[in-house]
Amino acid sequence: MRKHTSSRRQIRLLALVAGAALALTACSAGSLGSSGGGGDGVSLTFLVDSNESNLAAAESAAAAFTALHPDITVEVEGRPGGSEGDNIVKTRLATGDMPEVFLYNSGSLFQAIGPVQNLVPVSDQPWVADLETNFKNVVTAEGQVYGAPFGPQMTGAVLYNKRVYADLGLEIPTTWEAFTANNAAVAAAGLTPVIQTYGDTYTSQLFVLGDFHNVASAEPDFAQRYTAGEAKYATSPAALKGWQHLQELHDAGYYNEDFPTAKLEDGLRQLGAGEGAHYPMLSNALAVLALTSPEGAQDVGIFPIPGEDAGANGLTVWSPSGVYIPKTTEGAQLDAARQFQAFLAGPEGCAAQAEGATPTGPYAVNGCELPDDVLPATHDFQSYIDAGAFSPALEFLSPIKGPALEQITVEVGSGIRPAADGAALYDEDVRKQALQLGLEGWE
Repeated sequence: MRKHTSSRRQIRLLALVAGAALALTACSAGSLGSSGGGGDGVSLTFLVDSNESNLAAAESAAAAFTALHPDITVEVEGRPGGSEGDNIVKTRLATGDMPEVFLYNSGSLFQAIGPVQNLVPVSDQPWVADLETNFKNVVTAEGQVYGAPFGPQMTGAVLYNKRVYADLGLEIPTTWEAFTANNAAVAAAGLTPVIQTYGDTYTSQLFVLGDFHNVASAEPDFAQRYTAGEAKYATSPAALKGWQHLQELHDAGYYNEDFPTAKLEDGLRQLGAGEGAHYPMLSNALAVLALTSPEGAQDVGIFPIPGEDAGANGLTVWSPSGVYIPKTTEGAQLDAARQFQAFLAGPEGCAAQAEGATPTGPYAVNGCELPDDVLPATHDFQSYIDAGAFSPALEFLSPIKGPALEQITVEVGSGIRPAADGAALYDEDVRKQALQLGLEGWE
């Protein structure tokens, strides 16, 4: 793995990822990018959703690949994110107009693009053996693997200020009871125990979504029963906990005073400055943290959202997106596209991506190591992966995620709606989506 030691370079690259982290649930549209060079032979187009981090990582990877394969040129093409980007991908697949290689979601959204009908399987490629198991599962359809990972994994967990912990003599909590005790100590010291930023409503979801490792530990078949319409948030004691914790912390007065209007950058600044001790957030926000508080970012670590069982303590992890080849890619271009996929799914490809955008989580490829200059929280994340203390997020095990979740978690976290009522309302939101998807077992 290539080593990166310049802090100036790290901040410059983190500026590129800020665009993605500022909109964790809504990708921004971007312009066309291009990379590659030389090569009078085969030309490939690599279609990516054009937030700055993806473009930077894709262009860096394309250039590094062409340097190794001068007869293959890779051009990076940007597309919008969100629903507009989804429509572009589905339309181009349906019309046979998809570029030779493209980046798209793994998990439930991957299943929605008809992989068996539209994509070239890669199960017979030797690099598949080095893929992280959860990623392999979320790019598999009818027993065939279809994608190579692009970018790092992500977790929904608690970002915490290590300096505050050291000053107060606190230890990382592995149970909710211990977390509550830490919050009481932080409040007694005159600091904010838990930062919330409901000015960006999507950030309100983490105590529910990031708690899924604890749900899966208590109810291993929850995802299957949830998909079948048999398990509900309001009636599952384990799944209800996340909602109850959201209300409990509000009722205890542990949130920052400006939580109804504060935004992601505000929360990260407070955390980096040591004004607050904890901020439940997705790990890709670490890129913004390095910009909002470059020095404070070095004081920030990460730990899982605690549950009831210390022995089951672990992270909820989101798999990276996948790089796929449409069936319309043939001949010499298919051979070249397979080589590009293999490159991305190996240490050289991971290193090339890191040259373009410093990773905020571990890669989903065995043998891909993090650069030396990643933030401390990223190293913390890696330690849980190395220990096997993690579970995939629910959305990678089930196609159902109700669209109103962030609005409902804002209400519960703001004391507007009780936890049990919020969970029941979300169950109804989920039911509507399941009916739209035509899933069996729902009425």
